[in-house]
This record gives sequence, structure tokens and C-alpha cells, in this order.
Amino acid sequence: MPFYHNSTFPTFFLTGVPGLEWAHAWISIPFCCLYLTALSGNTLILFVVFTEPSLHEPMYYFLSMLSTTDIGLCISTLVTVLGIFWVNAREISFNACLLQMFFIHLFTFMESSVLLAMAFDRFVAISNPLRYATILTHARIAQIGLAVITRGTVILTPLVLLLKRLSFCHSHVLHHSYCFHPDVMKLSCSDTKINSAFGLTAIISTAGVDSIFILLSYVLIICSVLNIASPEERKKAFSTCISHITAVAIFYIPLISLSFVHRFGKRAPPYVPTLIANVYLLIPPVMNPIIYSVKTKQIQKAMLKRVCSKGSHI
Repeated sequence: MPFYHNSTFPTFFLTGVPGLEWAHAWISIPFCCLYLTALSGNTLILFVVFTEPSLHEPMYYFLSMLSTTDIGLCISTLVTVLGIFWVNAREISFNACLLQMFFIHLFTFMESSVLLAMAFDRFVAISNPLRYATILTHARIAQIGLAVITRGTVILTPLVLLLKRLSFCHSHVLHHSYCFHPDVMKLSCSDTKINSAFGLTAIISTAGVDSIFILLSYVLIICSVLNIASPEERKKAFSTCISHITAVAIFYIPLISLSFVHRFGKRAPPYVPTLIANVYLLIPPVMNPIIYSVKTKQIQKAMLKRVCSKGSHI
């Protein structure tokens, strides 16, 4: 295990799947499939939304934001994860590690913010359908998108810069196949109380606050739906939320599971938290396009229209 002394800007060593190094080539096969599914699925969603005029509505613009963050998450981890599995490329420089960490956390925070924006979209569509188009104008959607990026950048920039003041004189072996803020922070031999407090504040002010407001949005949505007299209209209103509820679940449940494993799963085999950490960043990008393609008829029709139009040209 590599050790360095008095090194402020070290080279870190990423970890594959502990205890299963002999199977990295085989493990890479499902990971490659997941990455290909995520990248192709989200790219297809973006293509369909921007080329189909009938999908130029707030709901689908937010969906395209979600697909963009999912693509960003995949690209942020793809090189190091597959590099370890394919050629055992474990070394990563300090600055490259900080850069990867910044983008992983940025796209994670952005995904949380976009899910909140989508909850607000569903609330407006159900509780005030007549003013839906005037409330969520193109300009307002662009402002929300800019706010999502700005919020994540403002919160993460000091978080990453604070790591530059630390010294790393212990083991430089990280526990994941990508750079993660708590993982890097734990390797420092400096006082990390400020970093730890800032990291906790960042999580609470993003995913924590967003989850509370998403829950509040659905409480208000349920109240609005219950005021609808027609059972058919109630069912239709609830059905428009199914895709979003599922997307929220597949984002937050793996996040909570990973937290529980790190906190309470000390007796679990060492490869368990590593696999969960990798899958945690891949499940939302893989599943979101599938969920919206299966549950949203407008997306299905637009995709079929594109496929049929291409078939007619052959």
C-alpha cells in the first residue's frame, strides 16, 4: 500500500472492487452495458425532445435537463471506472481528482435540483392548469436551469478549494473507483473539521432541502387532486406524476442505502460498499430514460415517429 510523507499535492490511487481484482475484466462487461444504456438512452431523450415540436413544453424541457445531468454523471466516472477494470489504471493526480470530484458532486446536486423543479412543474400543472403556460414560460425555465447550475457551482467551489489547504501524509489509497469528497478528506493528516462541516452543510442545503420541498410538493398535489370531483380526472392527474415519483425514488433510495452501508455495514465484505457506490451513480442515468419512455405516451409516440420516418427513408 503506497505511503507518502509531507506531500500536499499527492498522487491518489483509486480502488476497483476489493477482493475481486481477478474478476475486473468480467465485472467491466455489465458496467459497459450500463454506461452504454445510460448514454444512448439519455441522448435519445434529448434528441427527441429538441426535434419534436409537440414536446416543446415545460415538462419535457425539465426532462431534457434531467437527461443532461445523467449524461454528465456518466462521463464524470466512466474514464476512471473502466480504466481500472480494463487496464488497472489506478493513479490519478491531485488536481485531476479534485476536478472529477467537482463534476460528480455538481451533477449529483443538479439532479436533485432538477427533480425539485419537476415536482414544482407537476404541482403547477395539476393545481393551476389554466395558468400553467403563463407561469412556466420559456424564459422562466431558462432561469430555473441557470439557477440549478449556479447553485451547485457556488456550493461546490469552496468545498473543493478547502481540500487544497490540507496535507496528505498517510495512505493515498481511495476506497472508490472515482474521487469522492468524504473519501479524499479522510486521507488527510490535517484538521478536517471545517471541511467536514462544510460538506455536511452542502448535502443538507441541496439534497436535504430538495427532498423536503419535493415531499411538500406532493402533499399539495394530493390535496389538489382530492379536490377534483371526477374519479377519472383524479386518476389522470396522479398518472402524470408516476414517472417523476419513480425518478425521485431511484435517486434517493440508493443514496440512503449507501449512507447506511458506510455507517452500519462494517461487517459487510469490502466489495459491497464499492459496488453499491458505483451502482448508485449509474442507476438514475440508466433507469430515467427507461421510466420516461415506458410511462410517458408522448415520448413513446415521438420515438416511434422518428423510427418510422427513418424507416420510410431507407
